[in-house]
Amino acid sequence: MSTSLAPAARTARLDALRQDYMDEAIAAVTRHDRAVRVAPYVLAPPGAERHADLELIARYAAAAGWQVARSSFADTGQPLPLAERPGFTAACQYAAQGYADGVLAIARPAITTDDDSYARVLEHLHNHGVFLAFLPAQREATP
Repeated sequence: MSTSLAPAARTARLDALRQDYMDEAIAAVTRHDRAVRVAPYVLAPPGAERHADLELIARYAAAAGWQVARSSFADTGQPLPLAERPGFTAACQYAAQGYADGVLAIARPAITTDDDSYARVLEHLHNHGVFLAFLPAQREATP
């Protein structure tokens, strides 16, 4: 039974770390008296599904008072290892170059379900002053 708790506990710690990094990055932006800018990222094929996901992201960002970057980023198909996803890599680079303060995706599985990869992404983005955000589950509120 303890083996099933360890992964859940690690996932919870990573979720808390992501939230801490996000809060820190947003506080830095607001100290400079400017709006938070996010780069939308979706894992969806071109067409209606991708458009719908980008619309959800835009609505969430607007409700949070965030600006959505003019560029959006996407990968198609099943979630591949992060190194094999040019869209996600480009979104991270775009934000790290200062064009956005964060990357906003629908949910964590669009990024990775692997905790080790997720931890590396969080640290990489944090080291560049960039946060990773997800749309809340239906029971959660806006940021």
